[in-house]
Amino acid sequence: MSRLKVRIAPQEGPQTEFLGSKADIVLFGGGAGGGKSYGLLLEPTRHYDNPLFGGVIFRKEAVQIRNQGSLWDESAKLYPLFGATPRESTLEWIFPHPTDQTKTGATMKFAGLERDSSVLNWQGSQIPYMGFDELTHFSEYQFFYMASRVRSDSGVPGYIRATCNPDYNSWVRKFIDWWIGEDGLAVPDRSGVLRWFVRINEEITWAASREEIFERFGNGPEVMPLSFTFIPSTVYDNKILMKKDPTYLGKLLALPRVERERLLGGNWNVRASAGNIFKREWFKEFISAEPSSGYISKIRYWDRAATKPNPDNKDPDWTRGLKMLRMASGKVVVTSVVSLRDTPGKVEGLVQATAIADGHDTPIGIEQDPGSAGVADVANMVIKLPGFQVRIRKPTKDKVTRAKAVSSAVENSLVILVRGAWNEDFLSELENFSEDLLGKDDQVDVFSGAFNELMGGQSILDVL
Repeated sequence: MSRLKVRIAPQEGPQTEFLGSKADIVLFGGGAGGGKSYGLLLEPTRHYDNPLFGGVIFRKEAVQIRNQGSLWDESAKLYPLFGATPRESTLEWIFPHPTDQTKTGATMKFAGLERDSSVLNWQGSQIPYMGFDELTHFSEYQFFYMASRVRSDSGVPGYIRATCNPDYNSWVRKFIDWWIGEDGLAVPDRSGVLRWFVRINEEITWAASREEIFERFGNGPEVMPLSFTFIPSTVYDNKILMKKDPTYLGKLLALPRVERERLLGGNWNVRASAGNIFKREWFKEFISAEPSSGYISKIRYWDRAATKPNPDNKDPDWTRGLKMLRMASGKVVVTSVVSLRDTPGKVEGLVQATAIADGHDTPIGIEQDPGSAGVADVANMVIKLPGFQVRIRKPTKDKVTRAKAVSSAVENSLVILVRGAWNEDFLSELENFSEDLLGKDDQVDVFSGAFNELMGGQSILDVL
């Protein structure tokens, strides 16, 4: 019986360049869908027949390793082709010994590294191959501590490979600055170019060669330069993905502007600044009154504050309650925003009066503040809303992240506003919202909260 032969190779372009680099550390970064994670999985297979070789690939959180289509799923398509068997309980692959069936061969493991203190679990480890999937999710301390665990008696010098998408706020942005142009995009001529660095007196110094490092600092035992390079990629480099799933490009194009420039364009300088998350001109459709039919769900979503302006705090936060309808057409309608800055009793009264005006068929979403006081507060609010559908929500992500989905909907002309006196204040706050100027963002919170509640975590573009 003939055996099926399978050829396993990287795609031509950045993926081939990544697997061909001789640098001690290689970062494969840029837009989403560039074949980066697959390259990370494929790299160690060149040593699969070395029984002394082993490796580990980290994600920030262990749960991410098992997500649908993530590292574990992809490794299950690749590693069995080399005869490897899985140990799912330890997230590990065991490759066969090249000469002795009674022994095990090379190993590949996946692990989470959730906190800085998690690195201590790897004290004393000797890891020939180390990978980081989404390096920008890890702290600089985690990366360089774990780099100290990279050593080998397998005959293969220890090395590190990492992937990531652009993140202006990450330490990685500064680290790869030489490879990035003033426009935030990778400089094409510098892709894959090796440079050397050394940390002296807590400062990282770069040079074009190892010899240049020694010339500047001597070649004593405390001077051990490492080679590094950065190789950018985008979805356009992944011809296989573009052929298998041509809609993926459309999904990237539908992202909010900041995420689109990061994940599609590979821009390292773009960030969520005022006017980048919401623009006034994106709100193109206004109607005169709340629709009485044609909707499939609705909600009044609250972000409450309980402080009246006083001499010590002349500009406290507002209580905001935004009502939104999800239409059968796929669009959403913001019907009204009610606002108040007053005492806790007055805020409770506004929530109750608005609930009665909206009717018992309008669910009420209430954000819970952190801590035990927040739990007691929302419990008290539920008691004061008998007969109403109250949904308590405790935000787990930052404000900018929570606003991404509704920002994309607005940019794609899928949000309608009912004309009202509240419009100007609402649009002004949205347009000025940024990750640098968080503060007066109560209307952004209720806007994104209502939208995310109605969409149930889906992208609005996925359900049209």
